[in-house]
Amino acid sequence: MILGVHVSGVSKIYEAFDEAKSLGCNTMQIFSRNPQRWRTDFLEPAEIEEFNSRRRKLNISPVFIHIPYLINLASPNVRLYEASIEAYIEDILEAQVLGVDYIVTHMGSHKETSEEEGLKRLIDALNRIIEKTRGSSVGVLLENTSGSGSWLGYKFSHQKQILDGIKHSERVGLCLDTAHAYLAGYDLSTKEGLKKMLDEIDGLVGTDLIKLIHLNDAKGKLGCKHDRHDHIGKGNIGLEGMRRIVNHAQLRNKPFILETPKDSENADKMNLKLVRSLYH
Repeated sequence: MILGVHVSGVSKIYEAFDEAKSLGCNTMQIFSRNPQRWRTDFLEPAEIEEFNSRRRKLNISPVFIHIPYLINLASPNVRLYEASIEAYIEDILEAQVLGVDYIVTHMGSHKETSEEEGLKRLIDALNRIIEKTRGSSVGVLLENTSGSGSWLGYKFSHQKQILDGIKHSERVGLCLDTAHAYLAGYDLSTKEGLKKMLDEIDGLVGTDLIKLIHLNDAKGKLGCKHDRHDHIGKGNIGLEGMRRIVNHAQLRNKPFILETPKDSENADKMNLKLVRSLYH
């Protein structure tokens, strides 16, 4: 099983590998910089070298970077929109020298405009980003959202529209967040609901484009659109729902990353142990 967590709370970026290994992970997700602030500097060459060295030594793969929360590639605010594109390009170039496999991105918020306008801005932004980072091997993964506020990506027709609008989509795939899907209205607590969602994805873009699964239980009612994650088996998807997801033929061989609450020192260990016990 390819299983890891979002690693945070380390002082140096390369220390994330030690934390992941201590938890028995063989994959991981990180923020490459402060997710609540705009970039003020770049990693030093020695940090990059150590990052690559520890990855090889500890055999953690694939490695994912989640973009900062400030980036909004669907924003109608020209200043924020342009700053987001510039920051995204910088993040891909840094991910490239770090040897990172994928950048995971929320699809942005259209704010007070329409979904169609937001999707158009997002498509234009991704076309510019991909063009400016030609030659990079870093993939871009579109993460589905719970649909709160004016966030795009709560239905998979949005991802199809984006993929159809990108000129060079070879580097673009999907990140499937289980909690977000449930909170957006896909009932992953049942066998039928899971099948219905996967059939929808398969019919629109193909489940082979799912390169990562954020395995999270949902702390909210079906379709409530309120984005809150829960511990594995403690939320409304439930233990059996989680068991079906990790063992599903179309999903079981893909990387799973937990973004479950870190409300105790042993929270990650407990959630990882439980997931491993479900997998067969």
